Amino acid sequence: MAELSDRVVAFLSEGTRTGMLGFVASDGRPLVTPVWFVVDNGELVFTTGRDTSKGRAIQRDPRIVICVDDPHPPYSFVQVQGVANVTDDQQDVLDIATRTGGRYMGADRAEEFGRRNAVPEEVVVRLRPTKVIAAFDISD
Repeated sequence: MAELSDRVVAFLSEGTRTGMLGFVASDGRPLVTPVWFVVDNGELVFTTGRDTSKGRAIQRDPRIVICVDDPHPPYSFVQVQGVANVTDDQQDVLDIATRTGGRYMGADRAEEFGRRNAVPEEVVVRLRPTKVIAAFDISD
């Protein structure tokens, strides 16, 4: 297992940077979709619908990647490759949905988004890193 350095965690956790999740469709096509995520105990964690295309794909093949970038000079990015673990534990879903809601919508709306997204159809996806590629301050 690869570990997230303190610098990588700080970069991934800054502001409202959206992760670009890469996964493989059932017909073999590579797909990318944005996800709201948090870093939790060295893993990138997000919620998704169990029966969405990404939910089904991750259950079929848990190898995924998330890439996060800073599109402003001096430009940086982090790519985390790994293996996903999916759980439908409703307390975990509520916790992660609330934390991501707070991160992306503000602390005052965290509970609202947590309750809205913590439904039985939602699952928590935990990306355990196997490889981390990071490039900071590329244009300097």
